[in-house]
Amino acid sequence: MAAELHPRSGKLIGLSNSNRTARRNQPVQEFNHGLVLSKEPLRDRDVFTVRIDKKVNSWSGSVEIGVTALDPAALDFPSSATGLKGGSWIVSGCSVLRDGRSVLEEYGRDLDQLAEGDRVGIQRSARGELHLWVNGQDCGAAASGLPPRLWAVVDLYGKCTQVTVVGCEPPPAATEKETIEVGDEEEDGGEEDEEDEEEEEEDVVVCGGRGDGGVTALLNVAAMNGMMNGDEVPELSCSHSRPDKFPNHLEPDAVLTEHQLFDVFNNAIVSFYRSEDEGGGGDGGGGGGGGGGGNPGSDSSSRNDRGSSSGGGAPNSDSGTGTTGGGGVGGDSGSGSNSPAGNGGVGPAAAGVTTNDALLFHEKCGTLIKLSNNNKTAERRRPLDEFNNGVVMTNRPLRHNEMFEIRIDKLVDKWSGSIEIGVTTHNPNNLDYPATMTNLRSGTIMMSGCGILTNGKGTRREYCEFSLDELQEGDHIGLMRKASGALHFYINGIDQGVAAAQTPAVVYGVVDLYGMAVKVTIVHNHNHSERLRRNNAIMRALSPDVGRPRTALSLTPDSEGSDRLLFHSNCGQKAAIISEGRTALRPHATDDFNHGVVLSGRPLRSNEVFQVRIDKMVDKWAGSIEIGVTTHNPAYLQLPSTMTNLRSGTWMMTGNGVMHNGTTILDEYGHNLDRLKAGDTVGVVRKEDGSLHFFVNGVAQGPAAWNVPPSVYAVVDLYGQAAQATIMDDMVDLLPLPEDSSDGPTATSPGSPCSVGGAGTANDLRFHHLHGTNAVITNGGRTALRQNCRSEFNDAIVISNRCLRDGELFEIVIQKMVDRWSGSIEADFLLPPLCPGVTAIRPDELEFPNTMTDIDYDTWMLSGTAIMQDGNTMRNNYGCDLDSLTTGSRIGMMRSATGDLHYYINGVDQGVACTGLPPEVYAVIDLYGQCVQVSITSSSGPLDNSLCTSNITEKSFPIHSPAGVAHRLHSKHGKNVVLLGDGCQGVRVGGYAHGIVFSAKELKADELFEVRIDEVDEQWCGSLHIGLTTLAPLELPSCPLSGLSPSLTQLRAKVTWLLCGSEVRRNGVLQRQNYSCSLDRLTVGNRVGVKRCSDDTMHIFIDGEDMGPAANAVAKNVYAVLDLYGRITAVSIVSSSATEDAESVKAPSLSLDSCSEGEEDGSPVREVETEACVSAPAAMAFLENHGKNIQLSSQNLTAARVCSYNQGLLVTAHPLARQQLFQFQIDRLNPSWTSSLSLGVIGHSPDRLNFPSTACCLKRSAWLLQRDSVFHNSLKICENYGPNLDTCPEGTVLGLLVDANSCLHLYVNGMDQGVAVQDVPSPCYPFIDLYGQCEQVTIVTNNVAAAGGESGEARCQGDMEKADMVDGIKESVCWTPPPEVNPNKTCEYQALCSRFKDLLTLPDGYFNEDAQHNLCYCESCHKLRGDEAYYKRGEPPRDYALPFGWCRFALRIKPHCEASNALKKWHIAYHGTSVGALRRTLDHSQLLPGTSSVFSVSPAKAEGPNGYSEPEENSGPGREVPRVRLSPTMRYSGMEIFAPKVQFRDPRSRHSHQAQVGFQVCVRPGSYKAGPQTLGHGEPLDPRFSNSEIEWITKEQGGTLLYGLLIRVE
Repeated sequence: MAAELHPRSGKLIGLSNSNRTARRNQPVQEFNHGLVLSKEPLRDRDVFTVRIDKKVNSWSGSVEIGVTALDPAALDFPSSATGLKGGSWIVSGCSVLRDGRSVLEEYGRDLDQLAEGDRVGIQRSARGELHLWVNGQDCGAAASGLPPRLWAVVDLYGKCTQVTVVGCEPPPAATEKETIEVGDEEEDGGEEDEEDEEEEEEDVVVCGGRGDGGVTALLNVAAMNGMMNGDEVPELSCSHSRPDKFPNHLEPDAVLTEHQLFDVFNNAIVSFYRSEDEGGGGDGGGGGGGGGGGNPGSDSSSRNDRGSSSGGGAPNSDSGTGTTGGGGVGGDSGSGSNSPAGNGGVGPAAAGVTTNDALLFHEKCGTLIKLSNNNKTAERRRPLDEFNNGVVMTNRPLRHNEMFEIRIDKLVDKWSGSIEIGVTTHNPNNLDYPATMTNLRSGTIMMSGCGILTNGKGTRREYCEFSLDELQEGDHIGLMRKASGALHFYINGIDQGVAAAQTPAVVYGVVDLYGMAVKVTIVHNHNHSERLRRNNAIMRALSPDVGRPRTALSLTPDSEGSDRLLFHSNCGQKAAIISEGRTALRPHATDDFNHGVVLSGRPLRSNEVFQVRIDKMVDKWAGSIEIGVTTHNPAYLQLPSTMTNLRSGTWMMTGNGVMHNGTTILDEYGHNLDRLKAGDTVGVVRKEDGSLHFFVNGVAQGPAAWNVPPSVYAVVDLYGQAAQATIMDDMVDLLPLPEDSSDGPTATSPGSPCSVGGAGTANDLRFHHLHGTNAVITNGGRTALRQNCRSEFNDAIVISNRCLRDGELFEIVIQKMVDRWSGSIEADFLLPPLCPGVTAIRPDELEFPNTMTDIDYDTWMLSGTAIMQDGNTMRNNYGCDLDSLTTGSRIGMMRSATGDLHYYINGVDQGVACTGLPPEVYAVIDLYGQCVQVSITSSSGPLDNSLCTSNITEKSFPIHSPAGVAHRLHSKHGKNVVLLGDGCQGVRVGGYAHGIVFSAKELKADELFEVRIDEVDEQWCGSLHIGLTTLAPLELPSCPLSGLSPSLTQLRAKVTWLLCGSEVRRNGVLQRQNYSCSLDRLTVGNRVGVKRCSDDTMHIFIDGEDMGPAANAVAKNVYAVLDLYGRITAVSIVSSSATEDAESVKAPSLSLDSCSEGEEDGSPVREVETEACVSAPAAMAFLENHGKNIQLSSQNLTAARVCSYNQGLLVTAHPLARQQLFQFQIDRLNPSWTSSLSLGVIGHSPDRLNFPSTACCLKRSAWLLQRDSVFHNSLKICENYGPNLDTCPEGTVLGLLVDANSCLHLYVNGMDQGVAVQDVPSPCYPFIDLYGQCEQVTIVTNNVAAAGGESGEARCQGDMEKADMVDGIKESVCWTPPPEVNPNKTCEYQALCSRFKDLLTLPDGYFNEDAQHNLCYCESCHKLRGDEAYYKRGEPPRDYALPFGWCRFALRIKPHCEASNALKKWHIAYHGTSVGALRRTLDHSQLLPGTSSVFSVSPAKAEGPNGYSEPEENSGPGREVPRVRLSPTMRYSGMEIFAPKVQFRDPRSRHSHQAQVGFQVCVRPGSYKAGPQTLGHGEPLDPRFSNSEIEWITKEQGGTLLYGLLIRVE
């Protein structure tokens, strides 16, 4: 078949080289979607082989390979090969998966360990077996029973990013194992096949792992490779435990590769010890007879389903039955015999193992257990409802030295406690299974947690440092009863030692699927190479000290060993002591938060520091570690739940306070212990004068108490989050400091960070207790190291504990480096907070970035040979190269009195690095890359030399450049270019390429070369390229230059730096991605420039804005070079050699200078067009740099948050010009979250902004509008501004505008909310935080109609209609948004009022069917609409106030009234009423006598203050005319005397509320009389209306019309 890949592949795959090479695109951003298949199905025996071309270290996992029966032509490609179903076999790592499920765990070579250049292949043999080939070596059969039609599958997963198919042909006959056939195998083949069919229920027979030929195989391999003599073979006796590693003097040769040799030796060692434990013969005798001697297929017992099991094989092996070894005799066939195996390879089942003899789970089991996989798998049903009744036992007793091992397949997080395993003498056939085995009170030994229970009672509290409750899915647990009767437990293959010395001879294995444990499987393959590595990670999580070399401890004399400070064995009931008394922990820290008190084993001496390191924390509880001293002897103390409950002889530091005998004596003391993290240290010391001092990360916190008696014990309370702590030990945890003396009168314990007496020395420089995530501070604050140095290379920034004084040297020595990473140490300075004019950012408030280059303000740094300021390179080739430093090198830094920064290497001044530093600076060290550990030297301190007042040296750099003349293009250019206007304009006259042009002269330092785009041709793709080149145009041949490269990216004659799209390239090689906005978006009128700065960096300018340094180490003699490529066909020069500082702050629009120069070029009409184009708001788009949960679309006009509720910060790509309104619309809200979006502006370029999780974390030149408040640098400066942004519904249009006076305005649906912020800097960039409910916004590219503008839609409501012209004056009216932006669908207050209205059971016929006329006047809604407080209405116009705080439900108006414009001439007023009068009022459609409260209606004959004491002329004798009281403001009509409150229960929230009701009415002018208030309030009720005219009284029927029902709820 053709060795090609199928053209259909994963969505990130790019094919090349005639479909033989596959590359995964975006390898650093994506790790999957890299699936490729062979073009044709595999032929039998053909090995489809690929070579690994490229790998990256960003991910875990690597190439995966296999076969599938799915046709790639119709395949819906999954994200990875493990997602293939329908007959697919994939080798992933060292596991084999069928249809995504693991069928073989230990197979062949680990594919994750393959390197670039290695070859891996897959083969289907003629027998239907799957074989893996690695570098030409067959790894044996991985599966059998494969269908005949299969395609090869390769997954470029994780680290693997590119492969190439190198062949697809049968292997040489000598290397193919299946061609070798043994007569014995043929004779027994039929019998074995029959047994194999009974072995597994599945169709495909999964073969074993690696062969176990014992020491014989080890010696044969060694002899075959010629690597050792017989006397060099390590002698391994039966008494030895498994060695940690094999002797490393064995060297590979041409016979076997290093990886193959490693595998063979590992397997031989494992098999040797297993055969010893199982009685298979110490010398391997009898193990080779049945295997055909030296037959290369002798390991088929583990690879294939046919072969001979050696005499040393495991009796419970399921790797095949086969024939016995030469020395084997008949053994036990499941009869329960427990006699130990004899010598000479006589195993207990050497005569052949049948399926009935295999160790399985017994059919009888717990009530909730379900067995499967031929009784090898047990699963607890209803794991989320039940936590017990999950006991299973083995089907037969365990033999001596037989390993019973299970794998945890599934866990749930609901319960506490987990799997328990052990042995029992009870026969499962006769046992009445208990709910849990710990309830069984006889014949049972169980491991539970990290202890041993015998007959349900604890016999060993701390059996091992593993806890079964900490194990994860995939971990293995085993047990073995030795021939001596000792019971051993194994975790991931590691022997945990003797759990019980005497175990009965006949015991069954038992597993209790308790709590979190849901599913387990018996494992018959005990190769633990991968699980040994897994163990190390688990042990490090349990205790960072596990696995550390402890040889240094032997340096301490035995006489002093008993004097070491250790924890006392008597501890809290939830605590435990491990690691020989050095470590204390709460094993079940997630279940309990207290009872974790531990004390020192002896009293503290005077001036002896007791210090512990926090090893492990949990985030479930509040509070954390507490430390102190007590006079109580731990041997006799009944420990309390927490030490603060002890009422005598106790001093404790808790939080940031100090307590004595349970009473607080200091409220604010030292660093808050509740903020400490794993790796931090705390300590305590009692000085000779009786004062008590505490330490945090080695930094003394000052005196905490006095008159503390001598002979006190140290106390640690592992409370709340603190789960584990270890006593610091100098010889194990700390490295000695060079040139550092520990002399002094004070005594220190092995855990002391420093002597207390040393605190008063002159050199008090230390590392600050706050630092990067991966940094650890030890040695009293003088040593800093990066933990996990081989897996983490950053996040290890440390800062000095105080500012440096003038002329003071801060020097550190490199104590440890690793050879894993590139790059080394970075040293720099950070401004302190209290400097005037500098951002107030304290070290304890600083959010430490990954590296110091991510801080883009007030930072100076040396990185390699470059001096950087605010993340940008200021100069290159400084006098030293940090990457060349080694272990033992010293580097120092000093700020002179004149503000100069000097670096010192091994005490030698390297000269001035930069000048103009502020008076106070902190020293900062970034332990990056290879540098792992540093310590402050004794040389740090004041320097008495002339450098304290040194002047700028020759290493200082200039900043000004001389003036020059106007720029021109060089006469040498690409063959398709024509120059016009005396070299000021370049035009490409044909094609899409060959458009390279150069500047006429070399660019001087800081000289900007800038062009404007004049013409574009949309038929082409691609755009302008711009950069710098060392290629002198004079060296080129005469024009036309047919030999010049067609495009700038292919120009390789000399060094060229260029910007192509948004990528920076050097000689065509990618140097940087996402440098700026893409040049592909440029259009007519945009300007692009390039500048070579004096610090040897290249800067690109777009529309006058500096995009920052694009390239470093740029040569001095360079020309500007452009490529009129693709769409761009013509440009004009708009710059001269004279540079202006204002260029860097221009808005993205054409300047007057450029326009005037354009007029000289003869294109004034074009200038007018381009200026209008550039200044249009449509040019605004979102920046590519944004929060990590943001996804941009629609040409970066739409932004959506794709997950979580935060990390949704985005900024515009261009600054906001003055008087330019930037608007966006809320597209989508998610009610699952609370809160919503916020917006504002920042006063600095966002290109290098390190986006925080939320906008409120922006603390540099940031103004934020959040809810109804305004924030500046996260501090609130204004409240009750505008509407509450959390209530903005979908469809709301929000906008920002900076006026000519530099004031920031918020616009809501086109309505200006007034000035929010003054003195906004220029330029400023709008930003939006898609937080909480707000998930998507889109920039509005067209102008939104102003509030109250013409809409063409007449409204009958008085506060929604167009403005009326009264006496030639246009009055303001209330504006209502269109229905799509009406907030009533999200306003909770309006919904509450609506529910109250429903409780009134008023007929729907009274209300307007159109819900858009219902208006809520709560604070958020009326601000959102931009309502004014007062409006005019009627003829003549009269003021009325909007009913703020009420909700209006529009009433149905009679058709003849609605059609008439007469209502527009009526006035608006309000009428308060009672709930009981509502229905009758609505029935009559007007206010009638008796329809309101007694305070609202009164008879006309009643004497009143308004002069209505006599009837009108048209009234009959004795007739009473009703008088109705109204008011133009609800502040009066809504008083409780007019609108009494009623109480109701909200049917939704079940909360009680009080409600009032009223009406909004239209009043005919002239039908009422304004008068003073009836109630005697002295203070004005409404500032707009006088109390003398606040009450209107009408006596005319038909003079009022009900307009809306008003409801207010409290």
